[in-house]
Amino acid sequence: MKISVKIILSMILCCLATVNVQAKTNIKEAIVKIYTVCNRYNYYEPWQMRGQRRGTGSGCIINGNRILTNAHVIADQTFIQVKRAGQSKKYTAEVEIVAHECDLAILKVKDDSFFTGVKPLQIGKLAEVRDKVAVYGFPVGGDELCITEGVVSRIEHQAYTHSKAHLLTCQIDATINPGNSGGPVVKNNKIVGIAFQAGAGENIGYMVSVPVINHFLQDIKDNKYDGIPDIGISCQKMENSALRKKYNMNSKQTGLLINKIYPGSSAEGRLKSEDIILAVDNKNVENDGTIEFRENERTSFIYVIQNKYIKDTVNFNILRESKIINVKIKLTTPVNFWRLVPHQQYDIAPTYYILGGLVFEPLTLDFLNEWGGDWNNDALKNLINYYYSGEILSERKEIVILVQVLADEINTGYHDWKYNVISYVNGQKVSIISDLVTAIEKHKGKYHTIVDERGYKIVLDKNEVDKNNQRILKKYKINFDRSEDLKK
Repeated sequence: MKISVKIILSMILCCLATVNVQAKTNIKEAIVKIYTVCNRYNYYEPWQMRGQRRGTGSGCIINGNRILTNAHVIADQTFIQVKRAGQSKKYTAEVEIVAHECDLAILKVKDDSFFTGVKPLQIGKLAEVRDKVAVYGFPVGGDELCITEGVVSRIEHQAYTHSKAHLLTCQIDATINPGNSGGPVVKNNKIVGIAFQAGAGENIGYMVSVPVINHFLQDIKDNKYDGIPDIGISCQKMENSALRKKYNMNSKQTGLLINKIYPGSSAEGRLKSEDIILAVDNKNVENDGTIEFRENERTSFIYVIQNKYIKDTVNFNILRESKIINVKIKLTTPVNFWRLVPHQQYDIAPTYYILGGLVFEPLTLDFLNEWGGDWNNDALKNLINYYYSGEILSERKEIVILVQVLADEINTGYHDWKYNVISYVNGQKVSIISDLVTAIEKHKGKYHTIVDERGYKIVLDKNEVDKNNQRILKKYKINFDRSEDLKK
């Protein structure tokens, strides 16, 4: 009996469709909906919490009975439940490890029956531009698994919204909505990314790239997260010909000009201001600060450093005073360590100290957020400037502020004081908040004198403060005069 070519083709297509459906079914079994209850601190009253909020996100099961998701899905969590796609039962889950800078986290479920019959997803390779991918997750508005398809349109360094760290990411044209976060982006049945944020335009989304995922999973093999290393320098592009000539660069040389070395950084004592970075680990650095990470694809030179781990070494080819030298540097500091004002913090209580009703804490983005979503316009301009432009110096590593004054007889005259940036306490320069605590608690004089950056002074009677501090705390229903980290 003869079989026509059309019938044969139909049979092949049917088989392929069946394989494709089966593949999607297998993937579906490994997709997880995450239910969270979270509670953030009130940074204006840092001894208090804001109250519970509920949210949802997505995740996927990977090797080792682990659930991979975004850090921002479970940030500040107090309770987590998970449910597999297509099932109804919810299981209690716990955070095993979280890495806020790369927006990734691992959850665990104690009840092994949660994983019955599931085949964990494998991590694939870094996607290529124009790759077709599928995003799996549970966007808000429904309880069933949603699958959207798209194409990888760009691969480069971008700021991660959750941490503000600049890391390698992939842009896709598949829609990513609230609730999708933490869901896998899949190609050929393997994870090629984790959906984590939407873009500014229509149908623009971003996924955490495979190199970042692999770095995270490798880092936590010892059950702790060390972080993504940073070299700790400020540098500028050298696209201007006059700039290159000033530093005696020949026509074949390209690189970046170092302007500043941050104190405490990996580069301190190894690199110098006005060094020119020509290459990193034998990858040439162009005048725009990029390196070729794949054929005909470029991204920031920091990609070389970010692929390493804390305590690894990296080799720099440097042009210093017209001579090429090689410098080997041990990586000891993580990304964003150099910031004077930290980006948003998660899963940790704010630092604070109370003296005679005066509430002090370090300036953070969390505190600026107390002005609301439009804090860029509503907060005090000097505090905004510190956030955007402040850099750590050896003599100033934090901005310590007077948050508010808890009104009492002993602090009369200062009740309206708030948001003052503190420079000196009892004659001692304040670099970090523990300097303020030490200057107060070791002071033997009759008065405590606190001076802000404008020279305005608060003077309190030391004996009156000592006698009334606990009374003021009790009146305002505050249990402790300081945060746990300042008790050590």
